[in-house]
Amino acid sequence: MIRIYKFGGASIQDADAIRRLGTLLAEGVARPRAMVVSAMGKTTNALEALLQATREPDEASYRRRLAEIRDGHLAVAEALFGPDSQVAAQLSRLVDELDAAHAAHREAPYPFHYDQTVGMGELLSTTLVAAWLNEIGVATHWCDARALIITDDRHQAANIDWAATRERIAGLATRADEILLTQGFIGATAGGAMTTLGREGSDFSAAILAEALDADELTIWKDVPGLFNADPRRFANARQIARLSYGEALEQTWQGAKVIHPRTLAPLQRRGIPLTVRSFLEPEAPPSTIGPEPGEGDRQPAFMLRDDQVLLDISIRDGSFVDEALMAEVLARLAEAGLHANLLDVEALRLRLVVDHRPEGLTPVLEALEGSFSVARQDGLVLLTVRHPDDVLLVSLDAGRTRLVERCNATTAQRLYLAAECPDTWQIPE
Repeated sequence: MIRIYKFGGASIQDADAIRRLGTLLAEGVARPRAMVVSAMGKTTNALEALLQATREPDEASYRRRLAEIRDGHLAVAEALFGPDSQVAAQLSRLVDELDAAHAAHREAPYPFHYDQTVGMGELLSTTLVAAWLNEIGVATHWCDARALIITDDRHQAANIDWAATRERIAGLATRADEILLTQGFIGATAGGAMTTLGREGSDFSAAILAEALDADELTIWKDVPGLFNADPRRFANARQIARLSYGEALEQTWQGAKVIHPRTLAPLQRRGIPLTVRSFLEPEAPPSTIGPEPGEGDRQPAFMLRDDQVLLDISIRDGSFVDEALMAEVLARLAEAGLHANLLDVEALRLRLVVDHRPEGLTPVLEALEGSFSVARQDGLVLLTVRHPDDVLLVSLDAGRTRLVERCNATTAQRLYLAAECPDTWQIPE
């Protein structure tokens, strides 16, 4: 049976977490054929902050942030392997590569520079994890995802060259008793330039590996026991879902459910590979499974929140109608900037879009539109999406809040609210 495992940043956030992962693989579960690992803890956030610091005239902030990333990983290496280990030397070389990439690419377009910087987090983490697993007797073969996952050059959201990727993965020479361990989130162009698959893209990496190896199952290990009908950190009475279909899971991830990356499910669906979500903290707890057959999660209401949203109110300066050409131009600008319209509402004379507040992408879009279009924006908003709602439920959710925009169809309702009127913790109406 071919099993693929994926472990996120929380499962390897420090030395104790890496030890726990090793124990799980050595004693607690069936060993996988291959494993995908994310960057440690908050490393991706730290690398994004490092990237921003490269654009500042004073290098002091950059140097401080780079030292923090180096020291944090070296501290974990020392806790696992003792001082002056070979692993520590490997980590230092990777950080030196990161520093050199900064010097080489600081004038490059932001998306390219982003990928050469932020993608290093997974290379650091997997170096640690592979070394520890081998240290405790779990035979592990480290492999560079940049040699496996071949993509186009759409940086920050690269598209997979499936034929080349399948060929690379099929050509791997590993022993049957070894776990193939590689990085999530990253790939490379045919020319070798590092690319990334979109924020939180390690789930997608695992699905690519599962599809290429024709796996029997993919398990994503998280700090929650499974899938819920709402984020349990934001909804006090969220309930776990035992089973739901690929189609429903795709809808929920597209609308902002954060447990699974939106691009993960398509390759699994092509091969009929079930995806199971388990807790690395409670591996014996009942899991959740996504597969071809509908489950109770296809029928009950599900709730997705997007914070820090921006409403764009767009019209043509000469008063023309909003038509397909206008929408095509605006949406093309968003796509080029790596932005997604989380809500789209069309009227005769205006187009309203809700997008994530991402200044590095949004600012150039607005600058490009201002010549022909009148654009008003409103910040500080929350977008709530409900799958399978009823009228009573929606009325209850609206209570005490200003509904700025709404969109409804037979299966999905969206509400845009002022963030100031929304609680930190929501309650699902019973």
